[in-house]
Amino acid sequence: GNNEAEGWVVSSESCGFLSIGARYEREVVPGEIVELTEAGVKTVTIVERIDGALPAFCIFEYVYFARSDSIFEGQMVYTVRLECGKMLAREAWVDADIVSSVPESGTAAAHGFSRESGIPFAEVLCKNRYVGRTFIQPSTRLRQLGVAKKFGALSENVQGKKLILIDDSIVRGNTIGPIVKLLRDAGAKEVHIRIASPPLLYPCYMGINIPTREELIANKLDTLKLAQHTGADSLAYLSVKGLHEAVRHNIRSNNKTPIGHCTACLTGEYPQKLEW
Repeated sequence: GNNEAEGWVVSSESCGFLSIGARYEREVVPGEIVELTEAGVKTVTIVERIDGALPAFCIFEYVYFARSDSIFEGQMVYTVRLECGKMLAREAWVDADIVSSVPESGTAAAHGFSRESGIPFAEVLCKNRYVGRTFIQPSTRLRQLGVAKKFGALSENVQGKKLILIDDSIVRGNTIGPIVKLLRDAGAKEVHIRIASPPLLYPCYMGINIPTREELIANKLDTLKLAQHTGADSLAYLSVKGLHEAVRHNIRSNNKTPIGHCTACLTGEYPQKLEW
């Protein structure tokens, strides 16, 4: 990013530039070494990957980690999440009165699902904005307490309705059950869970807090049993193929760098050979 008053700014996400008044210029491509001077950005060299392997950009940045207004690979994260919702509607449609989301985490995908399916979007949960994210809290008890304090049901939008509830992912599976119960208690007729990403099956060895296969709910329960476990009428995930298509749908790159994404947590295919 370029800040005319102060020079150059580098950030892991482009959304960081907005808060300090810097202008987004471009991404540093995989393996690229750049020199920042008063004259501009100069590419010193681009180190090629061993054996010509494709880049392995973490696909979970699009699913969960990145802020919606950040730009990766020439496209806004929000647009990818919207496309994930559209793909999910094509793959896992179900009859319902309302499409909604777990606030913020699944909202973009829910709008995409709504547009593709023709089922109207409405909010069914209100969020207490003073509670942190539950995914990164260390203990099960803290995560469950987090859900109880984090949401309230909008009963007028819920009572007597068949709902499709969209979330971006299920990791440990501790939060979605209490949310379904909250909606049931508010009078929901049906609750169908749709997840705008594939099931997480494998740990990440590249620095993300997904420690063991045993903690990942998708390794314990298939979709039918997970629906029963959460109290939902049905549950379905976006396919790996669908996620790839959503991510690649609007990629715009001004360079000839190949496109590649790491899906190891979904497929078990790691970009580097593991030696432990």
